[in-house]
Amino acid sequence: MKTKLLITICVWVMAMGSVTTSRASEDPLNVVGDVVLARPGCFLATIFGSVVFVVALPFAATSGSVKATADTLIGQPARATFTRPLGDFSSLQ
Repeated sequence: MKTKLLITICVWVMAMGSVTTSRASEDPLNVVGDVVLARPGCFLATIFGSVVFVVALPFAATSGSVKATADTLIGQPARATFTRPLGDFSSLQ
């Protein structure tokens, strides 16, 4: 019991040590534009990209580019939606 708890605490501490923090934009218009327009648009792009990925999967599998296709169609829009700092548009280019 003690070893499981110790392992859990060690894993938790190591995981928390790798968390990076970033500041959101200080411009209120950037934050509002991000919340109202960019995030919903990126979310829709993630959903649309998922649908397109399912259609393109046989072609990507035959060419050996499944990972690159998944990252382009799903990964990049999902990162822009869920992990980008609020109001930061630099990663959308």
